[in-house]
This record gives sequence, C-alpha cells and structure tokens, in this order.
Amino acid sequence: MPISTLIWLLAGAVLCLTELFLPSAFIAFMMGISALMVALLSQLGLALWLQVVAWLFLSTVLIVLSRRFLQPRQRKSKIQDAITAETLTEILPGQAGRVLYEGNSWRAKCDDEQITIAPHQRVYVVRREGTTLVVMPENLLHF
Repeated sequence: MPISTLIWLLAGAVLCLTELFLPSAFIAFMMGISALMVALLSQLGLALWLQVVAWLFLSTVLIVLSRRFLQPRQRKSKIQDAITAETLTEILPGQAGRVLYEGNSWRAKCDDEQITIAPHQRVYVVRREGTTLVVMPENLLHF
C-alpha cells in the first residue's frame, strides 16, 4: 500500500472525527469523505498533484451537494405567518400609507390602485415588496 494512501486514509478519518467534536455544518465531514475517496483513487498510482486536485474537486462537489439537499428550504417572506394589519393613515388610490403590522409601522399600498382605505381599518397583507406591504381591505375579501 503506497504511503499516499495511508496519508489520505488518516486525513479522511481525522476530518470525519473532527466533525463529531467541532461541528462545522458537515464541511469537515465532506472533506473527510473526499479524502477517503482519494485514498481509493491513490491505489491507481495517480501523481500526488492529481490526488490533491481530485480531493479539492470532490470536496467542493460534496459540500455544494450537501448544502443543496441537507438544508431546509426557507420561505421567501415571513409575512405569511400573520396576515392581518391595521391602517395607521389613510391609503389613497395609487399612493402609499402606513399600517401597523406585528407591532411595527410599515409603509403600505393597496393592491387595487383604485381603492381608498380609511385609517384604523383592518387589512390583509397580500405580499411584501421590499419594505412595502401590499394590502387589501378586510371588507373586500369577505364573501
């Protein structure tokens, strides 16, 4: 067994065990798996520089794949948790006003640009566009 194979096996084992004691979001583990794979490739008699390139490539691919498949998907907006707000100021057609949403004052505009929304009226948050909430009056959405 070539010495490079033993070095890759040792490096792979150390990196995998490092993940147990110093969690690094699977980065060290993926690098260790890559080192173990390169240990198998080193049996083919590859030059050392090719082994290092293979390790770098495999590590990068495994880390990217682990990020894509192991991390939970995040919602684009947390607006969906609480969908009601109250207008603080009048929202005129095509203009912005202010609403009270989750205890904070937000800039808001009406989704329908022909509707006026009076102050202190309950509205539904339809979506968020940057720091502006797009709202609709509660009385229009009830059937």
